Amino acid sequence: MPHSAPHVRITFALLVCGIVLGLAGIDLVLPAIPSLPTAMPGTIESAQLVLATFAGGTAIGLLIFGELGSRLDQRLILVGALLSYAVLSYIAAQSQSINELVIVRFFQGLVSSAPAVFAPGMIRSMFKPRGALKAIGLMGSIEALTPAFAPVLGAWLLTFTDWRASFVLTASLALILTIAIVIFGGTHLSIRTKQEKQPRLKSSYVSLFKNREFMRQSLSHACTLGGLLIFVFGAPTVIKNSMDSTLSTFVIMQLIGISLFITSANLSDRLVERFGSDNMILFGSSLSAIGCIAIGLFSVAGDGNPKWLWLLFAPVNLGLGLRGPPGFYRAVVASGDNDSRGAALLILFILGTAAIGTAIVAPLISQGLIPLSAATALVSCSSVVILIVLKAPIDSKSNHQNVATKST
Repeated sequence: MPHSAPHVRITFALLVCGIVLGLAGIDLVLPAIPSLPTAMPGTIESAQLVLATFAGGTAIGLLIFGELGSRLDQRLILVGALLSYAVLSYIAAQSQSINELVIVRFFQGLVSSAPAVFAPGMIRSMFKPRGALKAIGLMGSIEALTPAFAPVLGAWLLTFTDWRASFVLTASLALILTIAIVIFGGTHLSIRTKQEKQPRLKSSYVSLFKNREFMRQSLSHACTLGGLLIFVFGAPTVIKNSMDSTLSTFVIMQLIGISLFITSANLSDRLVERFGSDNMILFGSSLSAIGCIAIGLFSVAGDGNPKWLWLLFAPVNLGLGLRGPPGFYRAVVASGDNDSRGAALLILFILGTAAIGTAIVAPLISQGLIPLSAATALVSCSSVVILIVLKAPIDSKSNHQNVATKST
């Protein structure tokens, strides 16, 4: 570990807080989506775009910050992005229609992506491979609490006030985090700056698209996580409007799923050491896909009891936890010294998948669980297909990474 432990803890904590705050931009708003058309002009279909445009804006922001982070001081970029996030969150709270909110949400999502771009490269530089894998698992576990508890907080806020509360809270937290970074974490968040400047200017996004192993790991990871996000984005509306249940059903489903994800994610480094990263990535992807297929079969069967989702959604989260940390780490390693752009492109694939899938499902959301589960299953199953099809005939590089992961 090239940096002292206190410095590493400060850097890690601040980065995770930034990523969690960006995720909260979606999850805090989720409970308010079904009721937005009654609070301002717009339709239930356009309300779903409040989620999709945020994810789409984040996807584009990833590319921008991936490039800027290779050339400029990442600390300054991070501070500017978080401050902009605070301002745009406040502007969103002043929206007078759903269409106006949709536009603001695009730019809000764009600036929320900076911490997610910088974190993987910093973690890779601060830890040895085994430690980096554990740190990514811990980071994923902390981030996973956001979709579990942010909707609960959002629903609680709705009992006292209206949809604007989540945006005001996000604006306040973003401002506080910006001040904390300036005061407490400024120098430590510049760890990667000196290492990045010259070598990264010789690389590009094009080189990553030509990197077979990077594309294999990134696209597969994006399909597993993106499929889960598509389902989560559409579940509150389907559960409340089509399955005649309450948001508490969705919240319980999330709590069960996130608990399983956290458990499996923190066990993944031990399982990788025993079974190898390739095997765990394939197994986790397959388990998640099976869960999505089960939800699809349930929707066709027409039982209609939404509590079945508590059970059926569980393997989707369990599989993601098993394949998430090793898959994410393998993608970053495959990007080599181009990890700033590599992390940006990886998360771009994830959120791009979620944004496109959510936008496609949005016009059909009033038809219930069948179209939502079909889209989720199709995307999740693609993860397994990609792992098999894009695997090189002689995957010597991957085998070397497996051995390295096992030995650390």
